Amino acid sequence: MSDRGSLLAQPLHRPSVLRIAVYLGLFLLGAVVGCAGALVQDGWFPGGLLLALAGAAGLFVGGARALGGRGGAIAPAAGWMVAVVLLTASRPEGDFLFAAGAGSYLFLLGGMGVAVMCATLVTGRQP
Repeated sequence: MSDRGSLLAQPLHRPSVLRIAVYLGLFLLGAVVGCAGALVQDGWFPGGLLLALAGAAGLFVGGARALGGRGGAIAPAAGWMVAVVLLTASRPEGDFLFAAGAGSYLFLLGGMGVAVMCATLVTGRQP
């Protein structure tokens, strides 16, 4: 029998301030990539869409590998999602950023799919 006791009786580890700052930085970087992708995806339609999705995928995978777990992919994906959803809303003046076309829908749905794939396929830390 071990002196350490049950795994359930162990205290929870508190995340460090640096790790929280990295998550917040990845969240903000995800928002920036989402805004940039929203502008690029319709400018050069086929290439811009692929460039925007590749940039998002690179950020999600890079964040996951840098932090060594799925949380590194989820933080920038959440920032990307918040930025893109806020950009889809039309303004009272009638201005909007996303047109009702196939490219916009592919960017929205493709980005969500890329976020889910990157968060689930990245290998986390092994106990």
